[in-house]
Amino acid sequence: MVDKSENRCDLMMFGALGDLAQRKLFPALYQLERVGLLARDTRILALARDPQDTASVRRQLGERIRHYVKREELETDILDRFLDRIDYLSFDFSDSQGYQRLNDWRANGGGALIVYMATPPSIYGMIARHLRDQGCCNEQTRVVVEKPIGHDLDSSRVINDQLAEVFNENQLFRIDHYLGKETVQNLIALRFANNLFATQWNQNHISHVEITVAESVGIEGRWGYFDKAGQMRDMVQNHLLQLLCLIAMDPPSDLSADSIRDEKVKVLKALRPITSDMMETHLVRGQYTAGTSNGKPVPGYLEEDDATKGSTTETFVALKAEIHNWRWSGVPFYIRTGKRLPEKLSQIIIHFKPAPHYIFDPDQKHLANNKLIIRLQPDEGMELQILTKDQGLDKGMRLRQGPLELTFSETFNASRIPDAYERLLWEVMKGNQYLFVRRDEVEYAWRWVDQVMSHWQDHAAHPKRYAAGTWGPVASIAMITRDGRSWYEDA
Repeated sequence: MVDKSENRCDLMMFGALGDLAQRKLFPALYQLERVGLLARDTRILALARDPQDTASVRRQLGERIRHYVKREELETDILDRFLDRIDYLSFDFSDSQGYQRLNDWRANGGGALIVYMATPPSIYGMIARHLRDQGCCNEQTRVVVEKPIGHDLDSSRVINDQLAEVFNENQLFRIDHYLGKETVQNLIALRFANNLFATQWNQNHISHVEITVAESVGIEGRWGYFDKAGQMRDMVQNHLLQLLCLIAMDPPSDLSADSIRDEKVKVLKALRPITSDMMETHLVRGQYTAGTSNGKPVPGYLEEDDATKGSTTETFVALKAEIHNWRWSGVPFYIRTGKRLPEKLSQIIIHFKPAPHYIFDPDQKHLANNKLIIRLQPDEGMELQILTKDQGLDKGMRLRQGPLELTFSETFNASRIPDAYERLLWEVMKGNQYLFVRRDEVEYAWRWVDQVMSHWQDHAAHPKRYAAGTWGPVASIAMITRDGRSWYEDA
């Protein structure tokens, strides 16, 4: 039984009327209310520049929650109770005097103070300094910031230094929402609680690993942000390297935050740099052109609203990563992510090596390697592809490939799987950091990404074109085919 009284808190949300807060954070907080995880005295202070009053902001947030939460999960009395927790203050975050009003609000509450900065990272430091200078925080305050932090190693250091001037590392919760997904958390249980996999998780038994994070949507009106970031900064540095770390890390000594994060940092340190002479064989950049998505015509990247003609920003990245340590020597990790791909899909595929001596039909030898498929979305679960004898008197010893499947929602009779932000917000309220990213993780990831990007800038090569609704440039297929392999959906 959860003791909610221990998780009583005051939550201040900067940028409360922005897209992230209204699309993800407030719906997640509503769901925590719905399942009874918010302590009775927990309060929320929404902060933004818009000159509105609390009543109008509550109405606005209620409308957005009704829009983003499934109809069957909406309960009017619970929504009303949740909205009653919310107060609103309008002020300019650069105005130090406005922070005094935060102290006035805080004086009427209690419990832990959580500060959520749902704002551009460029103003994290300014907000932190004003909170300190106006006496709004103390050593028990927990601060949540969104990744990516900065646009390269140097800028991330500036932002992290600004935060470190005010807060200790154990107060900072850097969110990567992929780490809140149920299946991602299950990677640790799968690997280290099951000896079946723990003993096989190395170069002796695994031939290669695929990580795919595909989006069917385009820019969705975010041209200004995305064109400065690109898929490498937005997805590879931010999410995919975290997935790679969880797949490749050695067993932690325990489940404490630092034990897990220590092992992830070791993986980032062991990543082989992609040098200039490897650009043609280990990296593919792409940019989508006009095509079809869900049967409807869609524009190309350079035809999107507010597009800058001639932009060379990549909307697709495929790369071959290698980890130089004992466990993974000789095992390539094929990573790809892109926009306007055929479907919304996030999955990890572990390809196991075939048995050393094959005795069945030679025509079926291509089936002889087992695969573990870990689905992050849309249907979270795991599937182990194994070989069995085909049924029937006339089949002889013909083999058939089939799944041993675990779909979380069906197996555990769960009506819904919690959204990643629900889990992450709940862990912040409990003060647990194990699902959050430490500063050195951020910096080692940027260091690796920066050297890749510096080489492609030296090449001055334009991204390769791919039609919207396809799986990226042909060159991404050639990259993996060159090694005698293929992407899972092509196999």
